Order: sequence, then structure tokens, then C-alpha cells
Amino acid sequence: MKGRVIKSTGSWYEVDTGESLISSRLKGKFKQAGLKLTNPIAVGDWVEIEVEPNQETGIIREIVPRENYVIRKSTRKKHFSHIIASNVDQAMLMVTMQRPRTSFGFIDRFLVSIESFRIPGIIVVNKMDQMEGEDAEEWLQDIHEIYEPLGYQVIETSALNDESSQETFKPYLKGKTTLIAGHSGVGKSTLLNSLVEKADQVTQEISDYTTKGLHTTTFAELFKLEYEGSLIDTPGIKEFGILDVEDTELSHYFPEMREYLGQCKYNDCKHVNEPGCMILQKLEEGYIHPYRYQSYLNILHEEDSHR
Repeated sequence: MKGRVIKSTGSWYEVDTGESLISSRLKGKFKQAGLKLTNPIAVGDWVEIEVEPNQETGIIREIVPRENYVIRKSTRKKHFSHIIASNVDQAMLMVTMQRPRTSFGFIDRFLVSIESFRIPGIIVVNKMDQMEGEDAEEWLQDIHEIYEPLGYQVIETSALNDESSQETFKPYLKGKTTLIAGHSGVGKSTLLNSLVEKADQVTQEISDYTTKGLHTTTFAELFKLEYEGSLIDTPGIKEFGILDVEDTELSHYFPEMREYLGQCKYNDCKHVNEPGCMILQKLEEGYIHPYRYQSYLNILHEEDSHR
């Protein structure tokens, strides 16, 4: 029997077969193509299950090969990775200017991760009702000026007060499996509650002491929309550690660099200080944003320090 994993709660997985939900578990270990994973099965996975005799539970016998997945370094186990979700059509990153503030570095790390599987990305700027002051205006302007030319759509919303969320998001979500990610406190659960009638996700206030979100979603979960499509809600992410990427590969995951690759003097150019580097030339000419190039260097040096 084939079904899709819609929720993971540790050792048990809720599998939607289309006719029923079956709580299932793994029996034995699955090899994951050389990956060391904290979670062998992820929300979004398609699996083959076998209902246990005289039971209402199932055993997961096989994981259908994934079309793609969003993955990051595990925060608990060194050299291990954690799959956030699999088989997604697009990824939606929710960001906020303050309480909590989302850095451009965090945004870029997330985008690099989804670019590695050519997963389209959408940036949702939430809490627009709290955007006040010159600093906020500059931050918002930078979001639009940096990411829209790269092909990332930017949506502005105020999930807490926006009664028209359905109307705003339906064109983007219809017929697709969409991953929603972001820091704790950016409003993922609030948005989900406005889009999915039965979601009933718990929301909490931002901590006044840390101005950071409090973790309200413990496990990733897939919700079906009233119209065709589904949303995968994820626990808040404090940091987004990129998996090991070869120095010469990283630039492939920056769309603004991709079109100039192969035009450098040296084939193994890292685009740092090499002579005849086309990326450095385009940076100087203004075709590559300095913030994005700094993110590239940060990720590159971070990977070098882990080798």
C-alpha cells in the first residue's frame, strides 16, 4: 500500500494513503545514499507500507525515491544532516524585519539549499503592519532590489491582521506542495491557521527578553488545502547550516553568478581573488549585489573551516 508521510513524531509516522491515515513505523534501517541523517524518513516522502496483522498500524517497507528535498546540518549531531521536507514544488521563506529580525545571510543560506535542487523560492515579508522607520524602509527596499531580479517572488503580508490571506496566497499555492520555513516567531503558524481551517497550530508571543520567537511547532507536518495543493509547516529554524558543498560548486547555487560561470580565466576559480575572474569583474560592474557576494564568501569560508 502506497501513501505519503504527512507527520513525523519521532519513531512514528502518519501516512496518508488517500483513503485513511495509518500510523506507521520503520522496521530495520534504511540506507540513504551515503547521507548520515537524524531522520531517515521525512514529511513529504512517499512510502510503501504494510498493515500489521490484526492491527491498525503499519510497517514502512520502502521509501519511494525522492524527487528533491530541503536539507540542513543537524544542530544536535555533528556530521549528521536533517531533511526538513521532501518532494516539494516550491519553498516559501517567511521573513520579518524585527521581532525577530531575519538577516540576509540566513535568507541566502536557505536559498542556496533549495537552489541545489532547483526548487523555486518565494520570500514572504510578514508583519508589514509593524514596519516603521527609515531602517525598516531600507531593509524592505533591499529585499525587493536584491531578490526579485534573481527570480524570487516577494510577497508582503500581515498574517495576523490579513483577512484576505486566502485570496493573496491561493494563486501561489494552488496545485503545489509548498514548504513554509523561517525563524520561530515570524508568523508561520498564524499564516497556516488562516489558510488551513483545521490546522489549529499553536501560536505564542515573541519573548520580550530575547525578541526571538518561541518554538511552537515541534514536528514538520503536511496540511492539505481546500483547493488542490498542500502546505508543509516546519519547526522554526534558528540557523541554517549548509551541507558540504565543493568550493567550485557553490557559485552554481547563486543565480546571478551562474550565467557567468565558465568565463573565468581558471577553470577551478573560487571567485575570491583570482586574476581574470569574471564574477569579480561583474561584482565591480554592479551586476552582483555586494550583500550576496558577502554571503557567498561567508558560506565558502565556513565550508573551508569544516574540511
